[in-house]
Amino acid sequence: MDAIKKDNNKKANIKAALSIATGALLGTEQSAKAQDGDWEYDTAFLYYSEAGRVSAAEAIVSASKVFENDEILNVKLTIDALTGASANGAVAQPEAQTFTRPSGNGQYQVQAGETPLDDTFHDTRVQLNGQWTQLLIPNYTASIGAHISKEYDYLSLGVNANLAYDFNKKNSTLSIGLSHFHDTISPEGGIPVPGSSMLTELEEGQNWGREFAKTRLRDKDDKATSDVLLGFTQVINRRMITQFNYSYSRVSGYLTDPFKVLSLVNTSGFTQDLLYEHRPGKRSKQNIFAQVKYHFKEVILDTSYRYMWDDWQIKSHTLDMRLRVPLSDISYIEPHIRLYHQGAAGFYRPFLTEGEPLPLYASADYRVGEMTAYTLGFKYGTLINDKALAFRLEYYRQNPKNAGFEEPGVLAEQELYESVNAIIAQVSYSF
Repeated sequence: MDAIKKDNNKKANIKAALSIATGALLGTEQSAKAQDGDWEYDTAFLYYSEAGRVSAAEAIVSASKVFENDEILNVKLTIDALTGASANGAVAQPEAQTFTRPSGNGQYQVQAGETPLDDTFHDTRVQLNGQWTQLLIPNYTASIGAHISKEYDYLSLGVNANLAYDFNKKNSTLSIGLSHFHDTISPEGGIPVPGSSMLTELEEGQNWGREFAKTRLRDKDDKATSDVLLGFTQVINRRMITQFNYSYSRVSGYLTDPFKVLSLVNTSGFTQDLLYEHRPGKRSKQNIFAQVKYHFKEVILDTSYRYMWDDWQIKSHTLDMRLRVPLSDISYIEPHIRLYHQGAAGFYRPFLTEGEPLPLYASADYRVGEMTAYTLGFKYGTLINDKALAFRLEYYRQNPKNAGFEEPGVLAEQELYESVNAIIAQVSYSF
């Protein structure tokens, strides 16, 4: 399996980018649910492509049915495939570099001056979600659901529950949601020893398999995630509706990316060693979210803001705006802009310096570093025989930043914070 690199944190990041850049993949195009018990289907296909890096194709089919007492069953199937090149965390150098594949079988080279990328990234994911919603007593609606997702080296199982209370003539809604997920990661090659050196060459008399095994802890590991969400929705008037959410997430277990390394450089900036990263085994994350939808005479403005902070010292701000403009009685266009800023984790290091004490936790992954990002695009939607059809096209740019680290010697001449550019195309159809 040398040609396959399993990088679940990277995949999670890509999927998050897809979701952020395109909004709710199915939710905005759903037609009114059937009242006669028929099944209704929402489908979507999305393609995401980073220039010179990862590409992803995702297909979703969601089926919903309303029963006699207004109970609702929703089942959603997601299939996606990812291929391309993934940054391994090492810094660019003025000379070619050699890296060992995650399996320990085979190596790859990166040319001088280039960001180290492993171009054998590939995986396929199948995910199934089910949700049951029903009225318990007047004004109280409950929902429960289950989740399973399987990849080559990753299994995720989850459950969730939600309770909503309507009051003020159903103009106000309070809700609470709970979820718990248990994930198992079985990376090809096993779990590396944090801080150990990547094996790239042998001394005389050494055995490759035996030496590589010394850099491994075990075959697999687990993590658990528990979430709670408190929500409040308020209808202000016939034109305006608002929503406010607070969420808390607690993750524990194996949170390190088993495929990421850090470069250990000397005072001249030349790489002396490659060390596997190490992240804390716990993370607490909090979000506050506010959204306003306002219906003018014809157009609809949808604006939201999210602030996130966690005990890894990451803080982020997200501003999202959409403007739905009708073109006719059955069609519309929806421009979209999203702005994002993130601070670096306390353990983020773009590289380590020889002679300095090694930190307990360290990662050179730009996704936990300082960055800005923006999304620009539009969506076109129309009705064909009362069925909703929509197309979306967007451009996404992510700009990692230097979080205040001096770049010794030759590193000052290298591109250490390379931007990521992506195109997102989506088509959705409801029937």
